[in-house]
Amino acid sequence: MPVYTVHAPLAAGADPRSTDRFVFIRDGFHLWAAVLGAVWLAWHRLWLAMLGWAVLMIALDVILVRVGVSGGAIAGIDLLFAILLGFEASSLERWSYSRGNWRQLDIVVADDLDAAERRFFERWAARRSTIGYDNHTVDRGAAPPTRDNGNGQRPPPPLPHASIIGLFPEPGGGR
Repeated sequence: MPVYTVHAPLAAGADPRSTDRFVFIRDGFHLWAAVLGAVWLAWHRLWLAMLGWAVLMIALDVILVRVGVSGGAIAGIDLLFAILLGFEASSLERWSYSRGNWRQLDIVVADDLDAAERRFFERWAARRSTIGYDNHTVDRGAAPPTRDNGNGQRPPPPLPHASIIGLFPEPGGGR
């Protein structure tokens, strides 16, 4: 299943009226980025990445020609770099958004973009309805739940028993 990252501008990151500015970036291989690298980068307005890609490819080809590598080997190396761009295209897009004062709101796993949008906005609306929701925090997971002992404090995890596998089976044991 495809994985999408959700990005929002910092200035209006949690404003319900700015949800049309949220961007969903699919992670994975981008065929058109591999086939038409510079065109794909320009289409997605990744100007700095496009400039770096063009400089890298020109410098690589010039160096390989000067070294005396055959034309077939140069084409093969260019193909490998094109495949690399196809795999890293979404990372370049996320990097570009992070440079432009956008922040990542969430990661969504869904079959397609419509399902990812639906799943994200359902979770986002549910989180916003809770008391104490902070617009600037991102829940990246928490510690596993523990049992409350009644006084509002959670007990520490139990000490390990003799069933520990390792070099030091007891905490603070001899070394």
